Amino acid sequence: MHSLLSGPLSTQRLTVKIAGLPTSLQGKKLVQMSDFHYDGLRLSEEMLENAIAVSNQVKPDLVLLTGDYITTSPTPIHQLVLRLKHLHSRAGIYAILGNHDIYYTHSKAEVTAALNNIGVNVLWNEIAYPLGKELPLIGLADRYSKEFNPASVMNQLDPAIPRIVLSHNPDTAEILQAWRVDLQLSGHTHGGQIVIPGIGPVVVVYKKIMRKIPLKIRRRIPFLRRNFSVVHHWEWAQGLHQLGKNQLYVNRGLGTYLPGRLFCRPEITIITLQSE
Repeated sequence: MHSLLSGPLSTQRLTVKIAGLPTSLQGKKLVQMSDFHYDGLRLSEEMLENAIAVSNQVKPDLVLLTGDYITTSPTPIHQLVLRLKHLHSRAGIYAILGNHDIYYTHSKAEVTAALNNIGVNVLWNEIAYPLGKELPLIGLADRYSKEFNPASVMNQLDPAIPRIVLSHNPDTAEILQAWRVDLQLSGHTHGGQIVIPGIGPVVVVYKKIMRKIPLKIRRRIPFLRRNFSVVHHWEWAQGLHQLGKNQLYVNRGLGTYLPGRLFCRPEITIITLQSE
């Protein structure tokens, strides 16, 4: 993907306050990367190299990858991991899978194995403790998988203990309001890719226009039949959101689909944890 279509890499820095965060975890730095779509078309080698360099410069305590390493065929994952193996982190690298990573029946196993082989821990409805028992890290199955079952994982945790949840699709934040989620990290939306400043993703405007066109006409025009239901909650397409007591952060991703990005640059996120 040429930089003219994607724009230069953006480094987003934010501080997230977590109630009950132990003193020992104050100031811990997390790096989030998402939506690589590494297939020779949607992510340049230069962009990927820059993202890895930025992450390593921060000397993060934890690197978190939130899905969609590939687009359709899982084959490119074997080239991608040759790049990702250069990522460094004090407490390890943890990942979840996105909907594109389970596109074919064999994709999940192939992507997981490739990541595991370079020391990346792939969580699929699992709990890990890279920063200790006082801050569990939960990785959920993708929303579109038959195995998506947050209750089976979330109910294992004491509500008094703070936690971070990795879930590729931000729509899951609505379901996860049934539990304590101090910070949910998601991707999937690419930030909407084309954003109208002050209004939001162009897809939101598009949908409003589509509702005014009679269904009979929409059905006759192939372009109008395209499915834009990537997510239901486009208002959560990017950035930090407060949902009751829960917090959601949506990363804009590194990969770019045609026709490209506008006012929505690819992103690497650096998160500093603070007690509330």
